Order: sequence, then structure tokens, then C-alpha cells
Amino acid sequence: MGAFGPVSGNADDNSHAAWSVARVRAADQAAIARDRPGTLMRRAAFGLANRTAAALADRTGGVSGRHVTLLVGAGNNGGDALWAGAYLRRRGVVVTAVLLSPDRAHSQGLAALRRAGGRISDQPPDRVHLVLDGIVGLSGRGALRPAAARLVAAVRVPIIAVDSPSGVDPDTGTADGPAVTATETVTFGARKPVHLLTPWRCGPVHLVDIGLFAELGEPDLRVLTAAEIGTLWPVPGPTSDKYSQGVVGIAAGSADYPGAAVLCAGAAVLATSGMVRFAGSAADAVRRRWPEVVATGSVSDAGQVQAWAVGPGLGTGVASRQVLAHVLGVGVPVVADADAITLLARHPELADSRDPGTPLVLTPHDREFERLTGEAPGADRVKAARDAARRFDAVLLLKGNTTIVAAPDGRVLVNPARSSWPATAGSGDVLTGVLGALLATGLEPATAAAAAAHAQELAAAIAARGGPAGIAARGGAARGGTSAGAPAPASAIQAALTNAIRVLRSTPEG
Repeated sequence: MGAFGPVSGNADDNSHAAWSVARVRAADQAAIARDRPGTLMRRAAFGLANRTAAALADRTGGVSGRHVTLLVGAGNNGGDALWAGAYLRRRGVVVTAVLLSPDRAHSQGLAALRRAGGRISDQPPDRVHLVLDGIVGLSGRGALRPAAARLVAAVRVPIIAVDSPSGVDPDTGTADGPAVTATETVTFGARKPVHLLTPWRCGPVHLVDIGLFAELGEPDLRVLTAAEIGTLWPVPGPTSDKYSQGVVGIAAGSADYPGAAVLCAGAAVLATSGMVRFAGSAADAVRRRWPEVVATGSVSDAGQVQAWAVGPGLGTGVASRQVLAHVLGVGVPVVADADAITLLARHPELADSRDPGTPLVLTPHDREFERLTGEAPGADRVKAARDAARRFDAVLLLKGNTTIVAAPDGRVLVNPARSSWPATAGSGDVLTGVLGALLATGLEPATAAAAAAHAQELAAAIAARGGPAGIAARGGAARGGTSAGAPAPASAIQAALTNAIRVLRSTPEG
């Protein structure tokens, strides 16, 4: 059993997990040692050719007579493309290979393409239906070189990336210059971090199982699927009452920012069927909007809770420091966001108020992360989040287009970007309320954080499109996430939470 769920030897069962390049390469070498030379490459290329043929049929209505161009770099990645080109030739596809490093092209793959009748050229032909990006393999780092960048910039047809988009770091998903943005990606053996961290660069990812899963072990990254989240989402049972389903305390908002309190408390109300207690100077504003919330002016008068959510709109003065110290010292799980993070950064001694071992979830965006740790997350956001989680002995939810959730023991969950709609003021307050409510029900903190991020993003997509119709729970919004919708404020995202949870709970497994 994996840290966040099962890991099996079946490719379909592991479509929501990723392994680092180093670990995939080690598994690859172990598999090569037990197979005949070239077996894995030909198996991978055959799967690539099949997917390419299917894409041709989908886009043009046929396969034979269609034109495919291979952009071929040095090494095995180019070899995969060349062997795939040879298989496509057998199906009647007109294949042209453009060699970016002719003297370093994969010799066996090149010979196979020539035997099959493929063409070799230094420039793409005028007529092409689809391009295979075999420029840079998993060992490549850095942006595309000028010659490759010019070829890619000139492409006006769909691009299928071979293993991962060239010019994009396969471990971090970052690109520091010209890079391929693929229409889809065919990867081999296992998904790599890039496929989860920057899915907009990859398009839909098709995994070709070449027999590596027995060698891989636990994944480096995992995604909680919509079906998993829907199954674990707390709902009332026949013996439930408002207390048994979790009581969450909300310490948020102020005279200057009452909206943060309304958004955070309301999100907690909508997230579960338990009870919400609010403490703070925005109590009247919360009562007016959410009469079911038990509101008071002080955390010391709030009553017993099973978790606290603290920080949004709280302020950073002396009174706010006292609120945070009280909340950290109660001995229940805490999610600290916004001003609470700033307070912890400015006053590290506040962390001493926390009972040892009490679960803590920190939810910074990039600037808050830099404030907290002294440095920006940088290109390797997973490493940055993992290091910070260990340093603070807390679950670290690093906000961004793709959300990263790191546990202190090194486990990492990611919520890949399905849309960009949550990029609006107040959406983080909604996330904090949902996460606090989930913590109060007893969910494991990292799991609760990933589930809350997924639900918030799905709610944003529903709000942007005016309702749940057309929102696929597993895929969410289309790549890029901004088609067929309109910007939605945080209050609309909050209001869409119920529909988002309904969609998650109705998502079938598989």
C-alpha cells in the first residue's frame, strides 16, 4: 500500500503518480538487464506509433497517406521517434525525419526508418499533419537551442511530445526559455513529475507500459483523484450529529477585512455538515451572512473545537499575535494562512506555543513562502515545499497554478492545474475554510489539504461556467482552463462548493 494509496504493477492504476527521472532511469536499467537489447525502446516506439496513428485518425479521418514529421535530437529520445516513424511507415504514413544532430542520431532507429522508406531532410516538408517532438530526452536540461526553437516555433499542426516536452525540465516542470508546448504527450514506463506539475505543457498524457512498475517502488508524487476525494469526503451517517462531524473554529477577518471572515467561515459551513464556531471582531458580519455559525468576539470564548483555521484578514498587530498563540496552544489541528503566516515569519517564537506533535498546515503563496523561509520557492517547487515541511514539522501547501502539498515525512501530493479560475482575491480564504472543516472531521492533514485544493479549484471552474454542467470531475476544465467561462469572484467560488462536492461524490472509480 502506498503512502497515499495503492501502487500496483498496472499502468492504468498508476496514472495519477509520478517518479523522478533518476528513479525511472534506474528502473529502466534494471529492466534492460533482464530483456534483450533494444526490446524496451521498440516496445515504447510501438506504443508511440499506435497513439500517433490514433491521433491522425481522430484529426484527419485516416492514417495511410497522412504526413508526419519527426523532430529528432540525439540519443534515445530521438531513437524512440525514429523507430515509431518506421512503424508508421508500415501503416502507409509518409514520414519525414528532420535530424538536429545528424552525427549523433540513434543509428539503429535511423536505419529502421530508412529501411521502411522514411525520408531524411534538414527541413520539415510543406505538407504535414502532425509532428513528433523527439528533440530532447529525459537527460536534457535547459531551453531549446536556437535551431530547434526555430523549428518548433514554425509548427502549425499538433505536436506529440515523446516522453516529455523538449525544453521543459522533466523533474521540475519549468522552462527557462523556448520550449515545446505539446498537444499531447506519450510517455514510457511511468509518468514523470513534469506531467503532473505543468500539465498545460504536456496536454493529455498517454502512458505506454514497458514493464517498469515492478522496479519503481513508491511514487515521488501522487494526485488524489476525484473519485478518491469523493469517497473520503465526510458526510453524515445514521448516528451523526453536529458534534460528531467535526467542530471547526475560524479566527479570521477584522474591522478592515470582514470579507475574509465571511468567506472563510462560509466555506467551512458549506464544506461539511458539522459545526462552525467563529471568533473575532467580524462576528457581526459573519452572523448576518451565515446565521448557522456560532460567533463570538474572542477565541478564548469560542468554546471547544476539533480544529482551527486562522489568519485570513486577521491583521499582524499585537492582538493578532495573541490570537495565533492561543490557537496554536489549544492542542488541535491548525491551518495557518495569510496573516498567520506573516506573523510566524516575523515572530518565530510563536511556533513555541504549539503543542509538540499537534498537526499544523501552512498554506503560503510564493511571496508568503519567501517571507516564511527567507527564499523564494525557485524552479524546484516540490523540493522547496518538502524542505519547508521538514523544517517546520508541518504540512506545507504551496499555492500556485499547480498546488503542492508536502508532508514532514517527505510525501508529496499535487493538485495539477485544471484551470486558472481560482486566481482571484479571496479564493485563498475559501480554501482555508474548507481545509479547516476537513481537519476538524479527523482527516489526515496532507490528504485534507489536497482534497480541499481540488474541491476549491473545481468550485471555481463551476462558478466560472455558471453551474456544474459540462464540468468533468476528473478532467476539470480544459487545458489552460479559461475556455467557455467568465471570471468568478471568491464569493461565487464559495457558493459553488456544494455543487463541487456533489460532483466529486458522484465520480465513479476507474
